[in-house]
Amino acid sequence: MTEETPGDSGGLGELEQAVLAVERRSWPGPGAKERAVREGLGLSPTRYYQLLNALLDDPRALAHDPVTVNRLRRVRQAKERRR
Repeated sequence: MTEETPGDSGGLGELEQAVLAVERRSWPGPGAKERAVREGLGLSPTRYYQLLNALLDDPRALAHDPVTVNRLRRVRQAKERRR
């Protein structure tokens, strides 16, 4: 068993950490986030949201950024209830 140190990623890769960082930001208008995803991460928006959705179910992501992950889980649950 390994001990986590402050600033440890909790086992998340750079891309996974970058996806969570994008979600922590606020975006000025439509298209800005998608543009940042394409240019900064080199991902299509579809692939980005696939990765993000998988991260929301990953305990490593919750350990790395609990505030963001829990907020996004609540948003996802609200959308699922409306369907």
